Amino acid sequence: MSNEHAPLLAHGVCGLSVDTAVCGMGGSEGTGEASTPNAVPRKLNTFFGVIVPTVLSMFSIVLFLRTGFVVGHAGLLQGLVMLLVAYTIISLTILSICAISTNGAVQGGGAYFMISRSLGPEFGGSIGLMFFLAKVCACGVYVLGLVEAILDIFGQDPASSSALRVLPQGYWYTVLYSSIVLLLVLLVCLVGAHIFARTSFLILLVVTISLLSIYISPLALTTPLNFLISHQGPGNQTLTYNASYTGFNGTTLRDNLGSSYTVDYSTGKVMSFASVFAVMFTSCTGIMAGANMSGELKNPSAAIPKGTIIAVLYTCIVYVLLFILASSTCERTLLVQDYGFFQRINIWPPFVTIGIYCSALSAAMCSLIGASRILHALALDQLFGFPLAPAAITSSSGNPWVAVLYTWGLAQCVVFAGQLNAIAGLVTVFYLLAYAAVDLACLALEWASAPNFRPTFQVFSWHTCLLGILSCLVMMFVINPVYSSASIVLLLLLLLFLHYRSPTSSWGYISQALIFHQVRKYLLMLDVRKDHVKFWRPQVLLMVANPRSSCQLINFVNQLKKGGLFVLGHVKLGDLDTLPSDPVQQQYNFWLSLVDKLGVKAFVDLTLSPSVRQGTQHLLRITGLGGMKPNTLVLGFYDSCTPEDYFLQDPAFYESEEAGGDDFGVDLPSLQAHFPPVRHVESPRWLTPEEYVGIISDAIKMSKNVCLGRYFFQLQGESMGTKMDGAERIIDVWPLNLLRPGSTSAASVDVCSLFLLQMACVLNMASRWRHARMRIFLCVEAESSDQGWVVKEETYRELLRKLRIRASIKIVPWDSVVQLYGQKQTQDPQLGELGLTRPAPALSEDFLSAVNCLLMEHSAQAAVRFLYLPRPPTHSSQSQQYLSQLEAVTHGLGPTLLIHGLTPVTCTEL
Repeated sequence: MSNEHAPLLAHGVCGLSVDTAVCGMGGSEGTGEASTPNAVPRKLNTFFGVIVPTVLSMFSIVLFLRTGFVVGHAGLLQGLVMLLVAYTIISLTILSICAISTNGAVQGGGAYFMISRSLGPEFGGSIGLMFFLAKVCACGVYVLGLVEAILDIFGQDPASSSALRVLPQGYWYTVLYSSIVLLLVLLVCLVGAHIFARTSFLILLVVTISLLSIYISPLALTTPLNFLISHQGPGNQTLTYNASYTGFNGTTLRDNLGSSYTVDYSTGKVMSFASVFAVMFTSCTGIMAGANMSGELKNPSAAIPKGTIIAVLYTCIVYVLLFILASSTCERTLLVQDYGFFQRINIWPPFVTIGIYCSALSAAMCSLIGASRILHALALDQLFGFPLAPAAITSSSGNPWVAVLYTWGLAQCVVFAGQLNAIAGLVTVFYLLAYAAVDLACLALEWASAPNFRPTFQVFSWHTCLLGILSCLVMMFVINPVYSSASIVLLLLLLLFLHYRSPTSSWGYISQALIFHQVRKYLLMLDVRKDHVKFWRPQVLLMVANPRSSCQLINFVNQLKKGGLFVLGHVKLGDLDTLPSDPVQQQYNFWLSLVDKLGVKAFVDLTLSPSVRQGTQHLLRITGLGGMKPNTLVLGFYDSCTPEDYFLQDPAFYESEEAGGDDFGVDLPSLQAHFPPVRHVESPRWLTPEEYVGIISDAIKMSKNVCLGRYFFQLQGESMGTKMDGAERIIDVWPLNLLRPGSTSAASVDVCSLFLLQMACVLNMASRWRHARMRIFLCVEAESSDQGWVVKEETYRELLRKLRIRASIKIVPWDSVVQLYGQKQTQDPQLGELGLTRPAPALSEDFLSAVNCLLMEHSAQAAVRFLYLPRPPTHSSQSQQYLSQLEAVTHGLGPTLLIHGLTPVTCTEL
């Protein structure tokens, strides 16, 4: 697992690397890993690093300032339902957090680190940024809550004669006070997280004392109390309400059981279940406060699950008791019209005031620190390039002070909302989306069934993960459909941006594990015994000696595969017994980079063999898996032409030399150097004619269709960047065996001819050939007395109609060509039926030249030609003669595909 902490490779999203010198990073940080134990000292244990910040974040301002708001509007029963829903959601998420955090070493960045290392940089970066925004908004909420509590005590009020109420009130004053408080939070956070963590324990003690005073006060205050509450209403009129504290009273409890949604005096809007739940859920958004401190924890894998569970159980008990206490002792008017009512009914009101200030201030600090740690981790991983590069800078003690400044600046923008309740819905939606992402990460790991996913925390299953995702998404849209839709769209945009722009990471991609799991399952379901001709498609093995001279053929076959398997095969000559290691393994990256450059959808299969023929046999047998195995072998033509170097023609192979390598460490100079220069005329051939023809014979014996491609270096418009629909192209098909006139009867069409028609039709369906015109040429003896050519034409027209092939039929008289063939070239038809041939007779040069002239005359304008490939001779001594015949017939034609088909591929039935 040594690569678990490795940074992203090579470059950033914007094409700009983070300069470690500029960022002030050295040592191990210069490699992009600033959170290793040697870089940042780990000082915090479970209690100080997880329990304390989590409890304080979950208490925040809801504990003291929104308990009455929830119970007053929703009633006790719906309030408890809200608590149940909220704590169910966060409990399911906690199970996922515990599972992920105990499956390996957790570094700085908390939730971002866990998601990115589980799901990959695209999901990790996009969700991490969303979680960062949620933390920033939460910080603004806590600051606004603190200012609201300050103005409740010190804000000017015409109805009050208190000398303490000296602070002017209004929107801009609220923004000013919030900015001052936020500046104070910034100064504390710049000191360092570990110092804040130590002082936060004192804050927790103060908050605990305040809570105890709230619980004790109803026991001390046994007599009812009446209060006069006034608010500034519309039109500058003052609204006055009479409210009462009754102490523990059954009638009060009964009256507060049901809901009574009314106008929220802070925003002037009528509340509903969704809006009240949105405010209440902000008390549950601190469950990752401990996880966000993972970079400072001594043992994060043990501290995060243990501390988080303890903190959540503690806060849940506190909230339930507070809800029951408030609904049993206070009339609804008091709860709804004074959100700070705990101060009015406390034995010593300053207890509550101090608790409010401490809890809100600590929650704001915790959010600011947590958000800055996420931003710092994003900057270290260089996912967003230059804009976030300065956030990687740290102080000598490891505090990411630039990231803190970034976070402070965004939080300052949030406080312009002016009211806590106004942005509570947005904060809740962001957090629910982040929690759903954590559940998704755990679900993906569980479904992938990876052997290395062995968390020590076992109390979870895919059911809990899926339920957590669904509950988060449902509540998001219940709270605010607009915010929810916008946040999901933003997440998807970030996901797409990072998918296309981010470099490859060494963290591992969960998508690869899931794809492997699903592909294996579906391959097992792909039963070759259930194959049917109706669903046949070409599955091609293209043997490539040197890609420099074969790229056009590779691009052409990519169009010909029609969604089938496409494999580039290559044989490396050698014997493993004489070599220290397998030389093939180091070559795969270069071939895969070639596939990326060409933009073809192909696999690569390489083998080591003493001969090309033997290696091709290996590949024909072992390439593919299950029902996905090649049924067609494609070879380049064996001739004496000097091949052209495609690497010197395609800009993709020479224009971007300064752009660096791909994401897998293969740069363009290395790619060019790996593949040798094209063969010269004097260079020795890797193959003898006998071996080449033997490969064709072997493929036919193995029931594979064979295609030989010639002159495809002349084919234009097949490269990745070319936009062409084939409107000016012509596809010519010669379905008869031109070297064996009379080999087929007038009224029959053999399997090979049908295979030619099918392959031409498949090409005509490809995107770059879909508007090409297809022509079928029938060679007939027009001067024949039996007029068999008329029957042949009608047979083919009826065949094309049944096969739904759009093509024009051209009748080509070739009486003069047949006369040159002569009678001595005929063969025993019984041998043909058995699939055997006698030694092929030597066809005259005049006949071969006449056939070539016939093709040149009628197919000179075609973009590509499909010709019938005769069966090769059984005697190797005639291999050279066989190749010479093929070369003579196709000489100077242009892109030509010679095809010998063995597979029935056409069907006229539904």
